[in-house]
Amino acid sequence: MARTWLRIRVDLRGGGGIPCDPPPGRIFIVGPSHSFADVAEAIDSAFARWDRGHLHCFEMADGRRNGYPDDAFGLDPGWCDHARLTVVREVRPGDAFEYTFDLGDDWCHVGRVETEKVDPVKEYGQVPGAPVAIWGWGAIPDHYGRDRPDDD
Repeated sequence: MARTWLRIRVDLRGGGGIPCDPPPGRIFIVGPSHSFADVAEAIDSAFARWDRGHLHCFEMADGRRNGYPDDAFGLDPGWCDHARLTVVREVRPGDAFEYTFDLGDDWCHVGRVETEKVDPVKEYGQVPGAPVAIWGWGAIPDHYGRDRPDDD
């Protein structure tokens, strides 16, 4: 393909006092127009996040952060807006980053851009409109540590 698509492996290290050892993971394909906000939504879906009212952020290997750039949320105003940054412009094959879901419970995910670029039609069967998980493994813990529907 003429336009760059990336494969990104994301492993969940744990959060909310729940370690993930071994970490469950997912492989995503991410296209040239997809933002970090799009990737956050894909990660949250693939890791069974149903309560999406929590803040999240990405931290790049060089220390740059992106997420919600709104002071009303109490975040550093120096953060970049994750809806405006496209992934393929900010990371290269071999780069790593962290994604944290719920800045209170700190569900930490480690992402690494794989070295091979991909053709989304070969990997997924079509060109997806958003980043998608194409492979995964491991058990995903409940965000609140619940084991049953009646567990408070």
